Amino acid sequence: MLRKVGFSLLWLGFVVYAFLFAPPEQPNTLELIKQLSLGQWENINPLVVAVFNLLGILPLVYACVILIDGRGQPIKAWLFVVGSFGVGAFALLPYLVFREKNPHFPGEKDFLLKILDSRWTGIILTLGAFSFVLFGLIKGDWSDFIEQWQTSRFIHVMSLDFCLVCLLFPSLLGDDLARRGIKKSWVFWLVSLTPLLGALFYLCLRPPLQETSVNTASPISS
Repeated sequence: MLRKVGFSLLWLGFVVYAFLFAPPEQPNTLELIKQLSLGQWENINPLVVAVFNLLGILPLVYACVILIDGRGQPIKAWLFVVGSFGVGAFALLPYLVFREKNPHFPGEKDFLLKILDSRWTGIILTLGAFSFVLFGLIKGDWSDFIEQWQTSRFIHVMSLDFCLVCLLFPSLLGDDLARRGIKKSWVFWLVSLTPLLGALFYLCLRPPLQETSVNTASPISS
């Protein structure tokens, strides 16, 4: 219960801050979002491009865990995953509030879960994420980014959302480790203490999910 209360307060605090205390919205925000979405990046700070695109990759990283964790949950996990592509932590935090502890995987993997459970999926996501991280670090203008962070609500909230999404991954990691029979605590701490990179490498290296025969699996929520 304390865990649920903590995530609820974090979600509420983030919403209140984003709409009441973040810097004001800029008139060119919609045009900026359009250009970022269409790949028209010529006149945009590469750091902004990198953060925006990483927030498109991170929901896929979470999907590799949440859609597996969602098997047996009282809520529809896919709704929160879909929402996270648009609003990041604003959608992920409610899932963390409503989900129950789930260290087992009942039943067998369907086609989608087999893809999400594959190490190749983790490798592809890692290569994509690394390309944007390097792009932002090498070509980005930090002074311009800081100025935009201080004056633009979109850049400000997007950056905080990116940090929060990176930091929330360990909240799902413990059960995913248990579902795979991994009992070494150092794995949890290594992934948890290296935000973003830890989650990506974990998806590349984690062993396959341990399935349960349909005949012996407990009833699940569809």
